[in-house]
Amino acid sequence: MLVSTHNRSLSRFVHHSKVSSYSLCHQCNHSVCCSLTNNLIFASNSSASLRTKHNVPWNLCFSLIRGYAKGKDRGREKKKTDKGKKKIDVSDEQLAEVIKVDSLRTQMQKAIDRMKEEYVRNLSLRSTTGSIETLSVNFEGKEYELQELAQIVRKNPKTIIVNMTAFPQTIPATLEAIAKSGMNLNPQQDGTTLFIPVPKVTKEHRENLAKSAKALFVKCKDSIREVQNKFVRNVKNNTNISQDLAYNVQEQIIALGDQYVSEGEKIYEAKHTELIGKE
Repeated sequence: MLVSTHNRSLSRFVHHSKVSSYSLCHQCNHSVCCSLTNNLIFASNSSASLRTKHNVPWNLCFSLIRGYAKGKDRGREKKKTDKGKKKIDVSDEQLAEVIKVDSLRTQMQKAIDRMKEEYVRNLSLRSTTGSIETLSVNFEGKEYELQELAQIVRKNPKTIIVNMTAFPQTIPATLEAIAKSGMNLNPQQDGTTLFIPVPKVTKEHRENLAKSAKALFVKCKDSIREVQNKFVRNVKNNTNISQDLAYNVQEQIIALGDQYVSEGEKIYEAKHTELIGKE
């Protein structure tokens, strides 16, 4: 309700709306003359037809000011919506009536295991001989571990020697694999031998590792969603079950996917903290 110090009520002229407004009194030009306790929208003083139609006194016309929701407010509304999301209980017995539950869980777990393996191999603060030995090298369309192609020795804490005399033709592929490993290694080639200095742990190195960790988590999440969507499509196309059962099974598959994504996210957050530290 709008209350004016000029003792004139505009209650029959105002229209309620879900926008924020404030008023300016055109009789004395003081915004403090009016108290707004509800969210209201007022007829613009530029519209003579509105004033005439509703018999609004000329000296009590108000300007329209519209305020939009801020980004932070929209974020809060989204969080409230997420909190209100109904929790789905996963029943393996019910799922087993329609899909192969073991296959679903196995495929989703594989995505988690691959991410864990990549974290151990390539995202350590210190590049170990073990991570170099198991580095995957693609040569002529096949994948090999570096230890299958070369002799790897740690000469001292700061240098790793890779002797590639047995398969010198794989040196270019090995150099490419090292460059893409995300371990921040800069090998020096001398004939068929690679000398790999172990880098110091710098802030930049930590940040690069953290970026690689996030990229691997995103890849893991995408793999889980791909498996989830494949099973959901199969259920939708199954005409031998009721609509209610199909809907429940789809919801449970999505909930199961959420569980695995959440597990992967926790692993990523732990790795990020290990690499960067708590912010």
